[in-house]
Amino acid sequence: MKTWLNSFSTMRSLLQNIDLKAVQKLSQKVDLNEMMGVVSKMSEDDLAKMMKFMKAGTSGKKKEHPPVNGDFYSLGHTLTPEDRAIQLKVREFMEREIRPIANEYWNKAQFPMHIIPKFAELDICGLTYQGYGCAGRSALLEGFIAMEMARVDTSMSTFFGVHSGLAMGSIYLCGSEEQKQQWLPPMQRMEVMGAFGLTEPEVGSGVAGGLTTTCRREGDEWVLNGQKKWIGNATFSDITVIWARNVADNQVRGFIVRKDNPGFVAEKMEDKMALRTVQNALITLTDCRVPEADRLQNANSFKDTAKVLRMTRAGVAWQAVGCARGAYEAALKYTTQRQQFGRPIAGFQLVQDLLVTMLGDLTAMQTMVYRLSQLQDQGELADEHASLAKVFCTLRMRSIVDHARELFGGNGILLEYDIARFVADAEAIYSYEGTKEINSLIVGRAITGESAFV
Repeated sequence: MKTWLNSFSTMRSLLQNIDLKAVQKLSQKVDLNEMMGVVSKMSEDDLAKMMKFMKAGTSGKKKEHPPVNGDFYSLGHTLTPEDRAIQLKVREFMEREIRPIANEYWNKAQFPMHIIPKFAELDICGLTYQGYGCAGRSALLEGFIAMEMARVDTSMSTFFGVHSGLAMGSIYLCGSEEQKQQWLPPMQRMEVMGAFGLTEPEVGSGVAGGLTTTCRREGDEWVLNGQKKWIGNATFSDITVIWARNVADNQVRGFIVRKDNPGFVAEKMEDKMALRTVQNALITLTDCRVPEADRLQNANSFKDTAKVLRMTRAGVAWQAVGCARGAYEAALKYTTQRQQFGRPIAGFQLVQDLLVTMLGDLTAMQTMVYRLSQLQDQGELADEHASLAKVFCTLRMRSIVDHARELFGGNGILLEYDIARFVADAEAIYSYEGTKEINSLIVGRAITGESAFV
């Protein structure tokens, strides 16, 4: 009884402090006598809860929510201080330079060429390579950087991964010392931009079984014929690494093809629904002559190509984490700001259930790729390790962006809220660098000892 009287006295005091105009305004919305009658019948617990709500509502202070952070287990804090500083430098760059323009260029399906010199200032191309102007840092840091880029704009992380990972990586792993000295330093400075041409119009998952693009040697030159499709950066790259089947022995060879090489034509692919900022090209090679000096001297079979893909497939798993994290963080922030029924929707049970489901998947993805990069740094990374991470992370990414889209309601289809871009871009990550099915068969072969490939 004493608690009820105290609460009633507090409520009366609150009402007394409200000016008459406010009371009149309130009386137009509710029957004050009826409201007092309802209050008088409330239990002490319910009345105490109501008073707590009323005090919060009259405090004049905006409720502070916890900071939005998708790194729930603080994995970023395990990096060395120097590596952590590089990670945060990339994050600041993405927030300052890329986030304000991401939707604009995605919508226009154009690439912001003006940001390449600014990217170069980060000094992070070829991050894990030793020498040639590269930093020789850990694969773990490289993974965190891929995540930071995809967290803001997956198109930018793809652009960077093609140049620094696929193009530079092909030369680093398969080139001669002379070729490395010639190409890697200017590529590291982003003075020379690279692309990677493996996928073909009719050959995607089946590249190991036989490329239709051919090469044949004529004296000190090689003659290339065929087409490549979905080749990122190729509309503006200075060089493109082209993989072709040698008609003499049916083995795969790699070539550094320059953009002004006669017989090389790159046409921009239009009407994409994902990664629209990335400039994908359809490349046609018509009696394209490449000097022997520009053949990758240590690329003699598809196994050499696979070394590059193994390394970059791990990076794609990190990109999936970044895309998922960007969607989760955008959704979490939105739910704390979006008001329905007089309160933020973050306070509703079903919303919190979705957020926790997303965070659980995201944290599982992060810990998986964290260990994946540790294996890479220890020299123990196998194809099946990278493939399992690619399968799992892209599946969970799809689920997370789907839940995030749901939390945005109708606003989720508007580009201005970012989430529509994450949903669309997730579809590209899900498919490139090996589909779920192909990567599943790579893992299946490793754990059963039986190959299910055709």
